[in-house]
Amino acid sequence: MPFRIAFMGSPDFAVGPLRALHEAGHEVAAVYCQPPRPAGRGQKERRCPVHDAAQALDIPVYTPKSFRDPSACESFAALDLEVAVVAAYGLILPKAVLDAPERGCINIHASLLPRWRGAAPIQRAILAGDDETGITIMQMDEGLDTGPMLLAKSSPITDKTTGESLHDALAEIGAAAIVEALDGLEKGTMTPTPQPETGSTYADKLDPAESRLDWARPAIDLERQVRAFTPWPGSWFDHEGARIKILQAALDERNGAPGAVLDDELTIACGAGSLRLLRLQRAGKRALAAQDFLRGTRIAAGMRLT
Repeated sequence: MPFRIAFMGSPDFAVGPLRALHEAGHEVAAVYCQPPRPAGRGQKERRCPVHDAAQALDIPVYTPKSFRDPSACESFAALDLEVAVVAAYGLILPKAVLDAPERGCINIHASLLPRWRGAAPIQRAILAGDDETGITIMQMDEGLDTGPMLLAKSSPITDKTTGESLHDALAEIGAAAIVEALDGLEKGTMTPTPQPETGSTYADKLDPAESRLDWARPAIDLERQVRAFTPWPGSWFDHEGARIKILQAALDERNGAPGAVLDDELTIACGAGSLRLLRLQRAGKRALAAQDFLRGTRIAAGMRLT
């Protein structure tokens, strides 16, 4: 028997799970998401992706700025829900909200808990060199991603995985996993399991200040950074007063003084090993392969990047 649910999410990551729950026949009584915000050059108010998806499905949308106002909690409780599903919502849920649905709130989290609790699990897993991550469906408590687990699905991380490709893969896995989890709850075949007491790590929120490439670091760290921060916040370096974004790079075994340009193919020495820059983009310009980029920008062997 389908559940009466509220869905709480905001970005692209949450759109697939919302649609999957709707298609599975659950009664989505309401969608909660971040309020519209100014965006773009004209600073016109723009709705988040989940808001647009909910309207296309003709589902009522609520956009409270927080749940500090008791009236927001009261209106949520008045929905008389069996369960709430949360996926990258962006607001902290107080105990009054967590306890309002009959079966509580269930979160779609983009890591294999307890590894990478917190705000940016997808990028942190790539940065750390993990060889796998995944989706955990968990019952929410008042802690930060500490609740008992219902279901986990893994996904590999390879040397080609980017933040964008992993985001898309996990969104798809999460959409299928939440439908499976609710089906298991309805049938009584799924039992919450406490998270292990060891092995927890915290995925700090991404800071644009992290995106500058530091040539003194090992090349393997910078190559992971390029992949993890694609498409946002990106990885870049300054050259002759211009910011140059790196969209793709590869490892090279050669060594040299950090920042030294080792050849005419944009291989840059790092703290250990070197990084060959394969695809670059100047601000306001289109992305170019290295050889095309070098036709308009001089970065020759023997130069030193700061």
